[in-house]
This record gives sequence, structure tokens and C-alpha cells, in this order.
Amino acid sequence: MKTALLFALPLLASCKQGGAPTVESSTSQVAVVAPSGAALSTASTANALPGTGAPVATISEAPGQSANSQGPWNFDTEKAGAPPSGFKFGRTGHGREGRWSVIAAPEAPSKPNVLAQLDADSTDYRFPVAFVDESSFKDVRLSVACKPISGNVDQGCGLVWRLRDADNYYLTRANALEDNVNLYHVKDGRRIQFAGWQGKVASNVWHKLRVDARAERFEVYFDEKKVLDAKDTTFVTAGKVGVWTKADSVIQFDDLSAAPL
Repeated sequence: MKTALLFALPLLASCKQGGAPTVESSTSQVAVVAPSGAALSTASTANALPGTGAPVATISEAPGQSANSQGPWNFDTEKAGAPPSGFKFGRTGHGREGRWSVIAAPEAPSKPNVLAQLDADSTDYRFPVAFVDESSFKDVRLSVACKPISGNVDQGCGLVWRLRDADNYYLTRANALEDNVNLYHVKDGRRIQFAGWQGKVASNVWHKLRVDARAERFEVYFDEKKVLDAKDTTFVTAGKVGVWTKADSVIQFDDLSAAPL
């Protein structure tokens, strides 16, 4: 009787905690919820949970995506008067590199700060670019709020993706002097347009610019309206994402966002 009681105690404890008693299986697996966009792979039994024999599911980054760099980037916790953390800067073409700084902007879509390109060097073939250093996306929904402030040569605010370096990337940009939105690839420092749309782009107004990039297809939206749908195969692998200006354009950017498609 004593022996039977000792045998029954573990069964009673198991029933009290979760209903019917469970039996371990060497083939059981542990489910792990991955962050959005991340892939799950199953580890070997060498990484089993202690005492279970069950392999642990491990998280790996989805192809072409950095799991820690999806944004959004609204610059509101950054120090005004300095470049934002996590970004790097470059320049396609000639002229000065550009001066990127977080500044206060009471009228910004998200307050209190924005990222601004403030150097008004009027060199025509000059394209300052700011990109998220740890980002890596291939198929991506990329968007930003941008406000053209000034510029006599140009007032262009742009998005870049699949960026390898300051001379190789895709670009869509809205221009408040030309009233258009264009699509380009920039390869070895040469900017080549492959699609364009004519329509009003106002100065000193916040606009929304977005691109959905899937393989060789690019759909561009301006102020929530689809304006471009084109294909190009210049860059087919993942790259960094960021923002762009041209010549003497002084532009403010807010709420940069990237999500894998």
C-alpha cells in the first residue's frame, strides 16, 4: 500500500497542474514565436531544453532582412543639432557631402524632431544620401514623410533602397520645382530614369512618399495615390534603405519606415 501511494503521488501532481499526466517523447518539439518577418529553424537535439530531449526552435533572419532594423525612425528621441544614431551618410556625384542633422520641427507629422539635409551646395550633379547602417532589405515597403523647404536648383526628396554604397542603389524622388515623381537606378554613380509621373508637388508642405519593391517590380505612391508601376533588374539582392536629396535641396524627413514584403 505504501509503495502504491508513492507511485500515485507524481500522477496526482501532474493531473492537478495540467489535467491528464503527460509522457515525454524524444520527438517532441518546442514552439517558438518569431518576430515578424523572421524565419524559424529547428535546432538539433544537442540544443534540447534541459530534461526534455526536445529540440529548441531557433530564430534566423529572413533573407534580405536585418531583424533589428525595421524602424520606424521618427528621430524624436535623438539629440537635436546632431546626426541621428544608426545612420551613415554619403554623396553621389560632386560637391559637398551634405549636412544631415536632427532638428526641432513643431509642424512635423510626429513631434518634436525630424531629420534634415541642410547644406545648400548648388552643385547640380550632387546627391546627398543618408541610410540606416544596419538595414538589409530586398523586397520591402519603404515610406517616409518629407517636406521640401528650399532650393533654387532642385527641391527633391527621395527614398533609396537596395543600396550597396553611395554610387549604387534604387531611388524614387518627388520634386517640388519640377512637379513630378520619378524612378531611377543609380549604378556606378550614373543616375538613369526608368519611370516618371507628372503631378503637383508643393513646397513647404508635408508629403508621403512610398515604394513597394517586390523582385523587379516597383510601385510608387505619392500622398497615398499610386503614381508609378515599373520594372527594372539592375539590383536583385538586398541592400540598405534611406533618404536622399539633390543639389541645393533643403529637405525635412520624418517617420521613415521599412517592412519586408
